[in-house]
Amino acid sequence: MYVVGTAGHVDHGKSTLVKALTGIDPDRWEEEQRREMTIDLGFAWLTLPSGRNVSLIDVPGHERFIKNMLAGVGGLDAALLVIAADESVMPQTVEHLAILDLLEVRHGVVVLTRIDLVDAEWLALVEEEVRACLKDTSLENAPIVAVSARTEQGLDTLVAVLDRVLDATPSRAAAIGAPRLPVDRAFTIGGFGTVVTGTLLDGPLRVGQEVVVLPAGRVARVRGLQTHKQRCETALPGTRVAVNLAGVHHTEVARGDVLALPGALRPTSLLDMHLRVLGDAPGPLEQNTALDLFIGAAEVRCRLTLLDAEVLAPGSSGWAQLRLERPVAAMRGDRGILRVASPSRTVAGGVVVDPHPPRHRRFRPEVIAGLEARLRGDPQELLLQALGDGPPLSWAEVRAETGLLDWRSLAPLMAAGRVLLLGAPPDQPDVADDGWLVSVAGWARLEARLLPALRAYHGRYPLRRGMPREEARQKLRLPARALGAVLDEAARRGLVALDESRVWLAGHDPRPLSEQWAAIEAALAAMRQAPYGPPAPALDEELLAWTLEQGLVVRLAPDVFLLPETYAELLAWVRATVAAEGSVSVAMLRDRFGSSRKYAVAFLEHLDERKITRREGEGRVLV
Repeated sequence: MYVVGTAGHVDHGKSTLVKALTGIDPDRWEEEQRREMTIDLGFAWLTLPSGRNVSLIDVPGHERFIKNMLAGVGGLDAALLVIAADESVMPQTVEHLAILDLLEVRHGVVVLTRIDLVDAEWLALVEEEVRACLKDTSLENAPIVAVSARTEQGLDTLVAVLDRVLDATPSRAAAIGAPRLPVDRAFTIGGFGTVVTGTLLDGPLRVGQEVVVLPAGRVARVRGLQTHKQRCETALPGTRVAVNLAGVHHTEVARGDVLALPGALRPTSLLDMHLRVLGDAPGPLEQNTALDLFIGAAEVRCRLTLLDAEVLAPGSSGWAQLRLERPVAAMRGDRGILRVASPSRTVAGGVVVDPHPPRHRRFRPEVIAGLEARLRGDPQELLLQALGDGPPLSWAEVRAETGLLDWRSLAPLMAAGRVLLLGAPPDQPDVADDGWLVSVAGWARLEARLLPALRAYHGRYPLRRGMPREEARQKLRLPARALGAVLDEAARRGLVALDESRVWLAGHDPRPLSEQWAAIEAALAAMRQAPYGPPAPALDEELLAWTLEQGLVVRLAPDVFLLPETYAELLAWVRATVAAEGSVSVAMLRDRFGSSRKYAVAFLEHLDERKITRREGEGRVLV
């Protein structure tokens, strides 16, 4: 599946071309059809001779609707740059081409439309002008195809050429990351509720998955999926998708929001970007310049902090930190367009290198060196930078920070022992979302926090088996989701032992001192003298907790205890009595063993809590 978008000047025949190719009118609004002008995004689809399915996004060409155009070009695999042969290159042709160039859309076809209105000599002149316009842009080598949507001349050639262009265009369908969907439309359908549409990026989306709407963080569930009006259980990356959402109202989702899996993407109000200023920009970009950023399907006001230059002149490139008026959901590698608001004009564009940076001071060589390393995109450098000596990052966080989609590119670092993969076996073909990565330095810091904390805990509470997991999490300063992976790794290394609720140093074996043993023996002896109504053990809190943990006594209620052999005797009697009599009562238990009502009630309520018995009227039966 590929997503192909149109681009070009107003009234150069983009929508007419799409309708001629697909039979679908992309102008869905009554006003668009009445004015014969595309105002908002339109959508259609076709199947190429190779069998490829292609989604077509038709964008408006009028300068007043350039913002709508930008909402549709963020996820393109290829472009159809449409130029009317009877008018040739026009202002929005130039701006749309500049936007495609800034977004680095490198695959496409230039379509000369309305050739039925010109002669061959004029068409040759137009082709020459177009080729000059394409020079030094990302579409410099794009093929040019002449067509007439009215007479259908050249349409078969265009389809065949587009098919050949897509032969060399990487498909996104095999992406294995976490799915994200920049929303370009949100509406409601009677009987179904909220529906959003967009181009799916990075990974598959499935019916039934829980998702969040970012940046607000509203939780929803995928009730249904459609691609090209066909229902599907799984939507693949690189496709136009309509998502029926449960749990969120359509007024709570807007163009520019992003649909993602919980925890996979964090909104941000700061972006480090490498910018390129258009050569025909009206002037330089200066420190603190206010601009409009278009990224994904979002539009947000921002200001620039220029990091390595006093100004960015037309035609130059440089580093900037964008301070956004409101958060957006973006990842490393996303591309954005910058425009001045008045007069409205595209002036620059660039790539996100760090979606969650700290605030930078200007002209810092170490900052620029770090950004240059991120821009080069070496997976190992990116991961080491993202991890530093900090706590583990989930694989979802690593994807968001570095833009990496395949963990296997990091195998050399893991094989060299420089990075640890926690929570998922390294031979898995894909790391689950509960997989965590930490650098060797980061792991050393975790050990340096955990082991002394456990030693101090054992010193303070020598009779306790171990520290509660939640307390360990606080000592380690970890998110709750990461704790299990970290403790499991520490246990695998033989540093600690653990159970479902506690963690302790390997080899720790709590034992009472001799005088404590004497107190325990005295308490047990006192209980043996009145086994069915024994006194509570006369032990301090720590020693009593150890005694309970070792199974030397059984607690029925806060102040009611039994010896384990007495407990077993009473339990066997209850089972036998219910089998013989059909039920057992408090009075029957009290009378049989000569205990007080307090002990009989406590014992039977204890069995109820353990789901061994249940109450029926005045008696108990076995569950």
